[in-house]
Amino acid sequence: MPISEPMLVDIVRTPLGRGKAGGQLSDLHPVDLLSQTLQALIERNNIDPGIVDDVIVGCVTQSGEQSLTPGRLAWLAAGYPEHVPSTTVERKCGSSQQALHFAAQGVAAGAYDIVIAAGVESMSRVRMGSARMGMDPYGQSFAARFPDGWVGQGVAAELIAAKWGIERAEMDSYSAMSHRRAAATRAEGGFRNEVIAIRDGDRTLSEDETIRPDTTAEGLSQLNPAFIDDVIAAKYPEISWSVTAGNASQISDGAAAALIMSEAAVNRLGLRPRARFVAYDVRADDPILMLTAPIPATRRVLEKAELTVGDIDHFEVNEAFASVPLAWQRELRADPDRLNPLGGAIALGHPLGASGLRIMATMLNGLEKSGGRYGLQTMCEMGGMANATIIERL
Repeated sequence: MPISEPMLVDIVRTPLGRGKAGGQLSDLHPVDLLSQTLQALIERNNIDPGIVDDVIVGCVTQSGEQSLTPGRLAWLAAGYPEHVPSTTVERKCGSSQQALHFAAQGVAAGAYDIVIAAGVESMSRVRMGSARMGMDPYGQSFAARFPDGWVGQGVAAELIAAKWGIERAEMDSYSAMSHRRAAATRAEGGFRNEVIAIRDGDRTLSEDETIRPDTTAEGLSQLNPAFIDDVIAAKYPEISWSVTAGNASQISDGAAAALIMSEAAVNRLGLRPRARFVAYDVRADDPILMLTAPIPATRRVLEKAELTVGDIDHFEVNEAFASVPLAWQRELRADPDRLNPLGGAIALGHPLGASGLRIMATMLNGLEKSGGRYGLQTMCEMGGMANATIIERL
């Protein structure tokens, strides 16, 4: 099959809602949330949905209302042609970023001409971890190598803070800045091109519910540590217990979708692509520290692209916990002003299966606003994995 350069034609996301009962998206079934997102993408680009080759959807907790190939259900719920298929991808927090990689790689290989990558997670309706159903996920062979299994992600964030010498005050200060940046971006209309309006009965939702403009480091310093565990403390005495609900990402509801095409399809349809893919990679690291893989993933994707940290105009490192981007910044020595400059998941939220594309939408719009050329995003993922993507604004 011919090799074709994949183009990122467009990308949209929903406003994010708090992932709990009463959150602004909590009354919407995840299929309906994703369906409206797909409709917005198709209608905004005025394309015939029947020419889409596949719909690749990231979703982490594939149980309950997210258990039956949500992309297929959402596509049909939108009233679109029955012949277009869908599949579901699960690479933990990087699920929709991996969906984007698979879509672009499929176009590059000649398997697709036009493909949609999407992501959805309704954390208010499908509880994180519910897919386990109380079962042991490890098995005997894994347990023989790692007798204690993996620590929780909050504990991993504590271990990272300890290893890189990141103090509680620094994490709280960073987290308050995330809210300030997100609030300023919203006030300036910086999210307007990425956020679509979502209908819920008589309501129309078009702004993130999660941003708290008045957040201060002093206020965050009053919160109690969220992951204190006496057993873990005995095993890891270096932990200072400084990770709180305030310096971690917010549990959220949301969906996102991107349109990827071959160069030939773009020209045939008379569309203007917004970015091209320069390089993508996925890398794994220590499964106990768990959240450090963005560091080697970034280094390798830069090598693939033959670029340096200084060449990148905009970095998105998912703010799963404040210690993650702070440790990444220490290692890569990136300009802190280029790191999550529009606010990150601490302010906006982290709807697991949709976060990879949410970050890409924010980064692409940020590049267009600043006039920057290259953007790099990376996501830490449970089990010590990370995706990394570099795009070039067109």
